[in-house]
Amino acid sequence: MVYKTRGVCSREIHFDVKDHKLTNVQYIGGCSGNTQGIARLVEGMDIGDVILRLEGTRCGFKPTSCPDQLALALKEYEKANNADR
Repeated sequence: MVYKTRGVCSREIHFDVKDHKLTNVQYIGGCSGNTQGIARLVEGMDIGDVILRLEGTRCGFKPTSCPDQLALALKEYEKANNADR
């Protein structure tokens, strides 16, 4: 899936989900070290757990962050895939 971010330095987040587990997370743009670190930390995690841990994370005075955008992307993914069932 490709998610277009809003309100952060990164432009997109690419990821796959297999058996409700997050894989192949890649941020396009943003702070390279931080986004690579996030991607490695969440690799293989259940998407519900990722949402719980990252949702609401702020970057300075911004109302969102790259981790928060990943949580929003996963919520959008869940909504789209639950609607298919």
